[in-house]
Amino acid sequence: MLTVQVLRKAVPFLLVLAAGGCSEPADQQEAPAESPAVGQERAAEEADLTAYVGERLDIYAPVRLTADLSELSANQKSMLPILIDASKIMDELFWRQAWGDRAALFERIDDEATGRFARLNYGPWDRLNGDRPFVPGIGPKPPGANFYPPDMTAAEYESAALDDGEGLYSLIRRDEQGQLEAVPYHVAYAAELERAAALLRRAAALAADPQFEKYLELRAAALASDDYLASDLAWMEMKSNRIDVVIGAIETYEDALFGARAAYESYVLLKDEAWSKRLARFVEFLPALQRGLPVPDAYKAETPGSESDLNVYDVLYYAGHSNAGAKTIAINLPNDERVQLEKGTRRLQLKNAMRAKFDKILAPVAETLIVPGQQPHVTFDAFFANTLFHEVAHGLGIKNTLDGKETVREALKELASPVEEGKADILGLYMITSLFEEGEMGDGELMDNYVTFLAGLFRSVRFGASEAHGQANMVTFNFLAERGAFERDEQSGLYRVDSDGMQRAIDALSERILTLQGDGDYAGVQALLDEMGRVGPELQADLDRLEAIPVDVVFEQGKEVLGL
Repeated sequence: MLTVQVLRKAVPFLLVLAAGGCSEPADQQEAPAESPAVGQERAAEEADLTAYVGERLDIYAPVRLTADLSELSANQKSMLPILIDASKIMDELFWRQAWGDRAALFERIDDEATGRFARLNYGPWDRLNGDRPFVPGIGPKPPGANFYPPDMTAAEYESAALDDGEGLYSLIRRDEQGQLEAVPYHVAYAAELERAAALLRRAAALAADPQFEKYLELRAAALASDDYLASDLAWMEMKSNRIDVVIGAIETYEDALFGARAAYESYVLLKDEAWSKRLARFVEFLPALQRGLPVPDAYKAETPGSESDLNVYDVLYYAGHSNAGAKTIAINLPNDERVQLEKGTRRLQLKNAMRAKFDKILAPVAETLIVPGQQPHVTFDAFFANTLFHEVAHGLGIKNTLDGKETVREALKELASPVEEGKADILGLYMITSLFEEGEMGDGELMDNYVTFLAGLFRSVRFGASEAHGQANMVTFNFLAERGAFERDEQSGLYRVDSDGMQRAIDALSERILTLQGDGDYAGVQALLDEMGRVGPELQADLDRLEAIPVDVVFEQGKEVLGL
């Protein structure tokens, strides 16, 4: 992946670790005797938080992650437990990045429900409710998670002479003199990464597909060196492997301070070959769709890589960042702009997870908030297509600013993720609309995608503003509402999509976002998020009507679930 310039200008706050945050105090002093009043206040806080956790556990619907493994060879079945063991190491490392010492946190938790909720959230902050603390004595979540010293100021960071200050794969720590230094992941986590690399090499020895074997060997080397480029290129070249694994330090969402540090995660995957064949043909439309984007030519001058592909998978195991809070249902990787421009990206649709979210969440949401006459337009096929083209749309637009000075990701810093997710949402609809007009979408109606998209916005904005996808969806919802893409009946509180208004709004928001990205306009993106990245009182009242519907899913997964 390409390193990222992360120096954020004029950040007017000090990172402060509240009591019980990511690191334990260096000096433990004997606590003063607690007064009866303070004791009563603490007991009341603990009772309130226990009740809160009891309610919040219900927002996750349990889903058993299984798949038909009967057609796999003996070596493939032997490989899966090894890949799951490697994934568990990513889980350990993400805990350290998101919080710190996991054991120290669980020493502070004395009830089973809070422990379960902490495991779901990989820490003591509720990821789907603005990172609200739910363990007594825990303060707000540091925006930089555990990637940076808790007492570091932005000014100190900007002025520090760091060997790897741009580092996607380094922690910022203090040396013996108290000065900031960058510690590469492969140094900070050397023992764990070597164990994971050894497991990938064991799996490679079982691989019948030579391209998959090559990828696993290169990915093992990447874990041990923090140099992912060769393995990303090898991953793009794989075409015929039935089993896949996405593993390593990948997404930067956890670093809400600078959007710079990558978090560890893993997916163990099984390709659905029949569904994958249905999607393969859409890749050929990418260049034409890029040329048709509703922006001036300069904002679409780059050409998407020609080796992009679309595939469908069942997920066998989630770990680390991908398993924290809201669960991913599609993947678009690699993130490295060099790989994207040379070879494109791979779009992986996670069908079993997607089906679970549609059945348990999206369909009930639509029954609650969409007018009865349009509810038949909410279909799994439309949900699948919307998710698919969201991922495809990440490859459209441009990766470098028009002035040629930096990548869009470097220019927009921590705002890059939410604006990129918003771009993918709206360009996904643009692509679907264009393909329907060309007669390339087959069965179904364009209205299916529009109404399902609106129902999907209600689903996603429940993730809250602390999550990049949720924040992006808030902007999209408010922009579409302002431009007449849908209307709300005041008496019933139900929503109706206007097809013509939706098409006009899609073009307008596409142009707005693509222009902001191409200009590297940090202030403009911030203004857009400030203006439209909020849940208004009317929408909040409607979301409150969804209280009985789960917000997301939690997986029952592992070797035993798979019968391995």
